[in-house]
Amino acid sequence: MSATITMIGTGNAFAQNYFNNNAVIDSDDFRLLVDCGITGPAALHEHRIPFGSLDAILISHTHKDHVGGLPELVTHMLLNYRRKPVLYLPETLHGPVWEHILKSKLALKTPPHSLDDLFDVRLMPIGRPTFIAPKLVVEPIRTEHIAGRDSYSFIINERFFYSADMRFNPALIHSLVNDRGIQLIYHDCQLIPPGAVHACLDELLTLPESIQAITKLMHYEDTMPNYIGRTGRMKFVKQGAAYPI
Repeated sequence: MSATITMIGTGNAFAQNYFNNNAVIDSDDFRLLVDCGITGPAALHEHRIPFGSLDAILISHTHKDHVGGLPELVTHMLLNYRRKPVLYLPETLHGPVWEHILKSKLALKTPPHSLDDLFDVRLMPIGRPTFIAPKLVVEPIRTEHIAGRDSYSFIINERFFYSADMRFNPALIHSLVNDRGIQLIYHDCQLIPPGAVHACLDELLTLPESIQAITKLMHYEDTMPNYIGRTGRMKFVKQGAAYPI
């Protein structure tokens, strides 16, 4: 079985017609949830993916559309499945994720004293591959999003680049394709310029057609249908559809 990715949500933080931009990667018998925003638990339910089927969770940064659903997910796992979820974190996110969880009111009899009370935490070195499953290797790389906050995108199986939330960085994209051999890109895309903390469509359209041809767009606004056919050689990722990676 080849690895597949299903975007359980493709919307930005304010979208009403789409769930938060979160994904599920299936590799053989291993299932990885990439980010768990506020709508993450509802999206899993909508797509008939039980919490208990998740083998691990991977977090890119601590904005609510990427971590806001973690308190609900971990409470459900601890109470109903009697196990800690495995949580993969780029190493600098340990403190910020705990701070987010600490501010939430968890429905647990015993209050947690650390992130490790809730999760089986696996810290990932930055810029180095982490073996997650037999056919799933993830390398976090730091990408610019909000000043003063660490945010990471991921190179998966040495061929797939998955942006979290990031500003337009053409030098990085060119390097990933030309130097690292990336063959598929999922990129967040703000449809209306200017792109302050996200790459916007006008910026992404300046990429060479050869790169556009391997790029799919996600994290978009509710107006996405109005832009179909206006994205050059790039295509929108469809929420709920499974794609090979």
